[in-house]
Formats: sequence, C-alpha cells, structure tokens
Amino acid sequence: MADKPLCATQDFHHFAQAYREQFPDDVLTLSASLAADQDVTAVVAELAARGQHPMLVCEKVDGIATPLVTNFFASRTRIGRLFGVDANQLFDAYQQRANRPVAPVYVPNGPVLDQVFEGDAVDLAHLPMIRHFETDRGAYITNAVIVAEDPVTGVANLSYHRSMRHARNALATSLHSRGHLWRMLQTAKSRGDTLKVAMVIGAHPLFMLAAAARVPFGTDERAIAGGLFGAPLELVRTPRHGMGVPACAEFVLEGSIDPDAHAEEGPFGEFTGYSSDRSTNNVLRVDTMMRRHDAWLVDVVGGPYAEHLTLARLPREAEMSEKLKARFPSVTALHYPNSGTHFHCYVALNQSRDGEARQIMLALLGWDPYLKNVVAVDSDIDISDDAQVLWAIATHFQPHQDLFIVDGLPGSPLDPSSSAAGTTSRMGIDATRGSHFDGIRARISERAAQHAVDILARAAGVER
Repeated sequence: MADKPLCATQDFHHFAQAYREQFPDDVLTLSASLAADQDVTAVVAELAARGQHPMLVCEKVDGIATPLVTNFFASRTRIGRLFGVDANQLFDAYQQRANRPVAPVYVPNGPVLDQVFEGDAVDLAHLPMIRHFETDRGAYITNAVIVAEDPVTGVANLSYHRSMRHARNALATSLHSRGHLWRMLQTAKSRGDTLKVAMVIGAHPLFMLAAAARVPFGTDERAIAGGLFGAPLELVRTPRHGMGVPACAEFVLEGSIDPDAHAEEGPFGEFTGYSSDRSTNNVLRVDTMMRRHDAWLVDVVGGPYAEHLTLARLPREAEMSEKLKARFPSVTALHYPNSGTHFHCYVALNQSRDGEARQIMLALLGWDPYLKNVVAVDSDIDISDDAQVLWAIATHFQPHQDLFIVDGLPGSPLDPSSSAAGTTSRMGIDATRGSHFDGIRARISERAAQHAVDILARAAGVER
C-alpha cells in the first residue's frame, strides 16, 4: 500500500525530518568528515555499485559550513512517496497534479530572508559548493534553478544551470543555447538590457521537480509547483528586482546576466558519462545573497548517476506516458532506463495489429528530441529490468524486418556521438512477438514457486 504524501509543508527541513522519521532505513547519515573534492560523488557511486540508493545526509564536509543532503531523486520509490503512491503509479500521479497548476502567492517573510547580503557584502566564497568529479574544472553548484520573469507579463521560467564561482560576486554558467532562458536573454539583449534573474539553490523536492518540467515557453513552472503541492507555492520578493522565489529556499542569489559578458566554464561531468566543456560561458553577476540561518546544501549528484538522470527525466517520462496512452490505448508502460542516459526508451504494449509497435516508436522518436533508440516489447516484459528487454530482443527481434532508422534529425547538444552539425540518427527496434508468433513461455506454477520460498526459508532457519 502506498504511503501518505510527504508534502504537508514547503520547507525542505521539515520534509527531510519527516522522511527520516518515517523511512529511517532509506536515509544514510554520515557523521565522518568528507572532503569537498569528490568524496560525496564517490560515496554515491560506491552505494550505486552495491545496488543501494539512499537519501544521503553528510553532516560534515570539509570547507563547507552547512550539512549536505543529496541523492534524493535516485529512487523512484522515494519520489513516489512525495505523492503518496507506489513507483509504478508515479507517472499518472505526477501528470494529474502538474496538469492542475495553482498560481503562487506572495508572503511577507520566509526563512530564506533570515540573512540578506547586498552589494559589497556579497562574497560567494561563503556559498557552499563541492567538486563532483576529478575532471570538473572546479567546485560546482549542481542544483542551481534560475528564475527569470518576463518584465511585461511577470510569468517566470525555471531551469537548471550548472554554475561555478568566477569572482567574488559572479558565477560562470551555461544557459543551454536552445532553452527558454537563452531565448529570454536574447530578448533582453534586443532591448539593450541585461536579464534580471534569481538563482534558487535548495528547495523542497516538489519545487525541484517543477523546475525540471518540460513545458511550452510562457508557462510559469511556479504554478506547476503549486499543482504538485496541491497548494499555492509561497514566494517572497528579492530585495533589488522583486523576483518571486520560494520563501523556504535554502539559498537565493539575485543578480543579472549581461548578454555580452562571458567567462570560461567547464568541463563538467554530464549525464552522458563524459565531462563536457560545451557551454554558453555566460556570467551571472550577483547583487544579493539570501539564505536561511540554518541552511543546508541540497546537492544533485551529477554525471550518469540515478539522481541526475531521474530528476531531469521523470517529468518528460510522465508527459510521454500520458501522450502515448491517450493516443495508443494498447501502451501499458514506458521507461527510460538509466543505462541509456536520456537516449534510450522502452515501451510495452498489447499489440492489437501488426505495425502498431512501429507507429508508437515513431511517435516517441518524434515527440522527444533526446531519444535515439526505442525498443518496443510485449506487456509481459518488465521494462524496468534491462535483462528482460535484452531477452525480448534476443528472442523476438529479426534485424532485417524489425529495425528502422531515421537519419539527419536534431539531437542533444551533449551527445558525444552526434555530428558536427548536432544531428543524429534514430532507431526503432520491434521486439514484440508479432501476430504469428506461436511460442509458449516456460513457466513455474505459483504452488511450486511458493514451495521453493518455504524450502529455502527453512534451510536458512527462518520461521514462516
């Protein structure tokens, strides 16, 4: 049975404490001191190698005056608990709430206003950040959500941008040249202006999920956060530019991005597993630093690890699942495996006619610009298990008739295999059985399976 949702408050501290009390076995607290140079990532990597993905609380990190919390999004079961559902119901729960946005409200005060530093008092040496990989250029903020508001409509855009310290009061960051924030920066440049922004570093996981949403330009993700909470997101205004930021955030930096100011940034360990120096090399000048007095560093483990992949991907998976099932009722499940970073997708279906799997795969490859490879399987395949999908390919797939390739399409700018022009080919693999398949899967009866469980339990001295 699913647990009650853990979103009664928008304060990350309250949420984290409630989670630790309710699910102590799913939280690992380290009291030993860790180095700020790679130790946190190394611990997460070692845990992942053991098949463990706990929420990680590091009480002491050298050179950082705050506790560090990371790896929350590494577990879909843990994310499901935000919504009070099991992991297999997560897509529907996310979409039901995201499709009911709630406009934010402004409140007069909040923890993020505990301490406010402006002008010459801003010193980013006091902003906690760690180095995640040996190949990184330096210490990075991986959980940097930039808020930019349209000066006419007030509608905000939220997006994640890796950021490193450039100067006492400036960060070097990459804005993704195809993204909404980049578009807003070009609009500001056409006005002869800088882009006023605020950077949120650490907030409730539902706010973080909203910031990762894939929505049309002009959609305010703060309202999506309200939908996920089921209540308006509580905002305070930043002192200089009046930007609306979460009242319960850990840190907020307020400033501006000059379209003509640049600084070298990268390389940085990206989701592909490679350290990328592909960057727009922008500079965010910080005018104000706001923080709660008891702030934590809420980190996102970068690189090809489960947290980074799932946080970025889950809203897209939920959207694709909804669109596919609405258009193709035969679809039963959708999954983007960590093994394929953002480039592979598995879809399960009860095929009602020949060619349907191919049509579904074409829809996915057209809807999601990151996808390169889609595998279609029958509904009795557990698509969360790579081994089962590979078995379906081995036993149901004939390359000469079940494979199709489309070439010359735009792809991810971070794909190391894409062409110099940024194009990629895309592939569909039909590993369904087809209408003329007559094989019968070997199976064990439920009686025998249960008997085996009892035999092994007795052998281990366990009473059942």
